Amino acid sequence: MTSIAQLDANSTPQAVRKAAREGSLTGPTSGLASGYVQVNLVILPESQAAGFLRFCQANPKPCPLLAVSEPGARTCTLLGRDLDIARDVPAYRIYRHGHVSDTRTDVAEDWRDDLVTFALGCSFTFEHALISAGLQVRHIDEARNVPMYNTSVPLTPAGGFGGNLVVSMRPFVAADAIRAIQITTRYPQVHGSPVHLGNPSLIGVADLSAPDYGDSVSVGENEVPVFWACGVTPQQVLIDSGIEFAITHSPGHMLVTDIPDNSLALF
Repeated sequence: MTSIAQLDANSTPQAVRKAAREGSLTGPTSGLASGYVQVNLVILPESQAAGFLRFCQANPKPCPLLAVSEPGARTCTLLGRDLDIARDVPAYRIYRHGHVSDTRTDVAEDWRDDLVTFALGCSFTFEHALISAGLQVRHIDEARNVPMYNTSVPLTPAGGFGGNLVVSMRPFVAADAIRAIQITTRYPQVHGSPVHLGNPSLIGVADLSAPDYGDSVSVGENEVPVFWACGVTPQQVLIDSGIEFAITHSPGHMLVTDIPDNSLALF
């Protein structure tokens, strides 16, 4: 069994997935297997899949679509080899009738032949580029999950889905914030450039110390909070839509793929 103590930025995606499958990795995946794409998962019955696809197309910033599985498939060759969608995520959420009914480390027993998996880009992917440029990513430095917040920013309704944007936040001094914007703009398939920086109340965030998902991090007096669209957005959308049944990753607990993150950079 792979110990969580053995996992770090230099771990392979296969090692991270194996640890999740064995149950030794149950925490967030930020900072693990640097250089490889991490993805958000939304798993829906086929009857809801076409509508959710239209929703993703209408809202590419929070829902950048990287892959869609065949109904019932627990593998996806676009994402990686020796990959089991139902077992290779450290923590999953199960939704029933618009509520999170359970959090599990394995959803193999809940799997159905009609389930379609949507893999959406995750901002954990571009963190490797930020760190390589000499920027400090606060939640990694503090060994915490990234802070995520519900906002008042409306999404474009489509396919029977709608709601408001969820964002992740990373604080930087002004010069580093500018550099972070330049770097992340290169990665539109993993949320790309920020959606807001500065005063959080302008997007409906009342208290940075009380995130709706993840953990709070320290923010210095000379630092600017920078907000990116977040792949937790569709999780809140599933709740708002009252979805009968769905599975997602638990916030911050991603599926680590075999895709090199530099393959998604535009320039």
